[in-house]
Amino acid sequence: MGFWPWTKRVKATVRTAVRFIRAKFDSAQTTPDNRRHWANADGFSANAAASPEVRRILRNRSRYEVANNSYARGIVLTLANDVIGTGPRLQMLLDDDKANRTIESEFANWARAINLPEKLRTMRQARAQDGEAFSILFNNPGLGTPVKLDIKLIEAEQVSSSVSASLRRSGPDVANAVDGIIFDTLGNPVEYLVLKNHPGSGTFIDAADFDRVPAKYVIHWFRTDRPGQSRGLPDILPALPLFAQLRRYTLAVISAAESAANVAVLMKTNAPAGGKAAEVEPMTEMEFSPNMAVFTPEGWEPSQIKAEQPATTYEMFKREILTELARSVSMPYNIAAGNSSGYNYASGRLDHQTYYKSIRVEQSHCESVVLDRIFNAWLTEAVKVFPELTGPDFAKATSGTDAPHQWFWDGHEHVDPAKEANAQATRLASNTTTLANEYARQGKDWETELRQRAKEVQLCNELGLTVVNPTNPANPVNPPAANTPVNEPQQQDNSEGNDNGQEQSQAA
Repeated sequence: MGFWPWTKRVKATVRTAVRFIRAKFDSAQTTPDNRRHWANADGFSANAAASPEVRRILRNRSRYEVANNSYARGIVLTLANDVIGTGPRLQMLLDDDKANRTIESEFANWARAINLPEKLRTMRQARAQDGEAFSILFNNPGLGTPVKLDIKLIEAEQVSSSVSASLRRSGPDVANAVDGIIFDTLGNPVEYLVLKNHPGSGTFIDAADFDRVPAKYVIHWFRTDRPGQSRGLPDILPALPLFAQLRRYTLAVISAAESAANVAVLMKTNAPAGGKAAEVEPMTEMEFSPNMAVFTPEGWEPSQIKAEQPATTYEMFKREILTELARSVSMPYNIAAGNSSGYNYASGRLDHQTYYKSIRVEQSHCESVVLDRIFNAWLTEAVKVFPELTGPDFAKATSGTDAPHQWFWDGHEHVDPAKEANAQATRLASNTTTLANEYARQGKDWETELRQRAKEVQLCNELGLTVVNPTNPANPVNPPAANTPVNEPQQQDNSEGNDNGQEQSQAA
């Protein structure tokens, strides 16, 4: 048996008293009452529980629900829009300001050329409904940017174990393969087996027609729920039965209302059995004219059918079930339902805090799994085509290691901007925050914003405009010169009569 390098083999004799503990846990008991509830509990491993067939069924059902249920569609789209937004912005942290601006500008141009924000949103939607998102880094000569790197999205079905038989005949050992992903002995992915055609494309799929893509070119984004898990499950997995129940209940309420509306008046008799009443054929229909008095047959009394589905019960049911299904993605009810009528300011802020915290966790995960790998691949190619990116600062970039950088995401709008501005001013005045943090809350680069603000103040000075200080209106940012009217250009003092002063006066 092997030992870790930092461990020592020690032989010792330990004497312990043997104690027999008798304890019972109610949750471990199987009774007639809970037998059916726990019937599906198993001890499968993460990969065995998420077998290819199980994941195929879950993917198909999840896609069907997202395609046909407006709430499921809205939750998935809202989640992708809130996590990715208009796309992340890159800020370099190298000591060379010129190199920083070059990298930031060229990366932004490249991201627009390949439509990176939309691809990231698609990956987030795929992760929510399919359980995982795959993308392949490849060279695209037709790209109109100096860096020809591009990203191709593929669906989860194309990374499949259906190629295993062909791989055994023509390739390496697949003992460590998990549904299309080959791992080394340490659990690191080595290759991805990608089918060239989608299994659901309707064309003949040859299991031998696949590509063996090295792991360094493949980005696999999924949430790991259990140790040893190699493939992802849909984020909305626990909510799938609830979506179905919501649709069934809605259809049942509509059917009850329609049934009541289709029968305008029902005739019933109060005559006892064998009593005398007018002869009326069963299921006879009678037409009623508007504004007319109608006499019913002798012994018959009209009544109207009522729908036994109160509107309040339906609304309460929808609210509760929407709250439960949105909880699977840490989304509050008002965002999932698109309805904040029952919220006040405090409850809205409290619910959103939990949601926005989960969004920040999602963005951090996206940075480490997706964005950093994309940026490293882009920077490795960028140093080859941009002569400005030379020197020792880029030695790490060419070797595939992260260069110092950070990502900025879209900020979340505050419910009450005035209260947030006052809180921001208080934090800055008490030195409990920095401008970098405050701008980061808005998804902005603090250096870019301060440079822009400096340009604005400088232009206001040139035009003689006063920039009001919001925290102290009596003390403006750029106070006007003495005896100079506000909002009027300041006159140049040429009392000395030199040529320079005369030229400036004539220019004015």
